[in-house]
Amino acid sequence: MINVTKTYLPDKEKYKKYIDQIYANGWITNNGPMVKLLEKRLAEYLGVKNIVLVCNGTVALEIAYRTLGIKGDVITTPFSFVATTSSLVTNGLNPIFLDIDPETLNLEANNIENMITKNTSAIVPVHVFGNGCEVEKIDAIAKKNDLKVIYDASHAFGVEYKNESILNYGDISTLSFHATKLFHSIEGGALIINDDTLVQKARYLINFGIKNTESIQELGTNAKMNEFEAAMGLCMLDEIELVTAARKKVFELYEKELVGKVQLQEMNEYVTLNHSYFPIVLKSELQLLKVQKALNEHDIYPRRYFYPSLDTLGYIKPKQFMSISRHISHKILCLPMYPELKEEQQKNIIEILINNL
Repeated sequence: MINVTKTYLPDKEKYKKYIDQIYANGWITNNGPMVKLLEKRLAEYLGVKNIVLVCNGTVALEIAYRTLGIKGDVITTPFSFVATTSSLVTNGLNPIFLDIDPETLNLEANNIENMITKNTSAIVPVHVFGNGCEVEKIDAIAKKNDLKVIYDASHAFGVEYKNESILNYGDISTLSFHATKLFHSIEGGALIINDDTLVQKARYLINFGIKNTESIQELGTNAKMNEFEAAMGLCMLDEIELVTAARKKVFELYEKELVGKVQLQEMNEYVTLNHSYFPIVLKSELQLLKVQKALNEHDIYPRRYFYPSLDTLGYIKPKQFMSISRHISHKILCLPMYPELKEEQQKNIIEILINNL
């Protein structure tokens, strides 16, 4: 069976060595040495000033909103994983959707200012499939209108914009380290924050608001990463170059064989690729279902990322209609994409796909 993704598991013996250290010191959570080391190494690898590790990417978004004191309406995209929207709703915020560019699949930055009202407090764009948003334009609009920007960068691990980490844009960027991601810590996530004062606030928030044993600084929650997850992250970081090189090879074969045959995502010219996903946009939902059925019959399971469009969710009020996002969501399919995917398997996927267009 070939699924849309497969979790990369690093060297088992190396992971055991980290586990042995955890057993030796007995420190398994509450900002232990593995978490501290992973934060240090990730900051160096990604080229960011501060990184705060948390238990998952959804919580990273929630902590970002709370750290920045976001209230009221938030302009965001309807074309993303559901957590981008649900994290807003569960924190009492109102998602105000702005439709996407049909080529880049990102939030249409040129229309942001038309959506701003007196109730707007923030913008939450997504670097969809690792394709960087128009960060300079978005940040300029936010500054002009006194808004905060939180980038959902769940797909953008290692992505650079004009030769520096794209994670440095906005007030906060968040990452997901779920097992399906390019880089993972089994479960996990992170906040990238340039403002040192906000870093301290975020650290209180992820630990019940506790500053020290005798002071509760903020209304917080339990969002900490544990040592076993951090150990997996350290192992992954040791092998990240192998992972990215293997993904690049898979991505480039798809691109070579499918360019001109299906619509491919238009990439930001200033952004490096991390080869996390390979989405294709088909001519219609009918064609998508035909291709999906043919692949499934050969035990191959692509995924309809992102479907449905988030403006269709029953709990979203007021009701909004995002025509482009809905249109794309009915036609987009992510092909199997992971380091261990063999060339022979990939060529079979491509052949079945082309034969059913």
